[in-house]
Amino acid sequence: MKTSLHNRIFSSLALALAAFLSVLVLFPAFSHAVSMPTISFGVENATNPEQVSTGLQVLFLLTILSIAPAILLMTTCFTRIVIVLGFVRQAMGTQNMPPTQIIIGLALFLSFFIMAPTLNKINEEALQPYLNEEINQNDALSKAVEPMRDFMFSQVKESDLSMLSDITMNNEPFDKNDIPTMTLIPAFMLSELKRSFQMGFMIYVPFLVIDMIVASILMSMGMMMLPPVIISMPFKLLLFVLVDGWALIVGSLLKSFQG
Repeated sequence: MKTSLHNRIFSSLALALAAFLSVLVLFPAFSHAVSMPTISFGVENATNPEQVSTGLQVLFLLTILSIAPAILLMTTCFTRIVIVLGFVRQAMGTQNMPPTQIIIGLALFLSFFIMAPTLNKINEEALQPYLNEEINQNDALSKAVEPMRDFMFSQVKESDLSMLSDITMNNEPFDKNDIPTMTLIPAFMLSELKRSFQMGFMIYVPFLVIDMIVASILMSMGMMMLPPVIISMPFKLLLFVLVDGWALIVGSLLKSFQG
């Protein structure tokens, strides 16, 4: 019963996130054809149980929208991308260049690009049929959660999934359908953290070599009071520009989700 409740909550979150992202993607297409409505809120005494139920549904929907950023962090590729981009900035030693807003914005749109097939599938199989009253809410929630689970299963490491399954489940699962979503999400996040730190290590190595070479040269010249970072910074930027570093980083991130 508890697992079923967790799955229903996550399904609602996934459907709400898909609706939100679908609006962002499709907004330029229909904004010129459909007039935007206004929203007004009021507080009145409930006279029947239906009004109480409607109020609770509105409150639940607002709660879902308020935690939409957390859903983005937990169930999409955003975590890996933003961590790797952060490692790039730290490895170059450019402090706040590029700014944090630029890194988060790039990570966000790369996440939309990578998650587009999954979100389109949710929109076509769950959101649009539900809005057209072709399926009920339970069917829409079930159809919405499956593409998200498929994406997370394609990226999660078997060792992380086995560890959390052994901790949270009494019986060994036979297939992925037996694994609850609330077990899959932390295993997916743990796998994303591992991959992002592995990629961060590979990014640090060439910049670390430049720092060591510059420090050795300065020491051999007796210029020990001059910070090596001041001299190595232009060389690291030059190396990053010559190898087209941003294209390599973004290309590697995109390819890492295809395996």
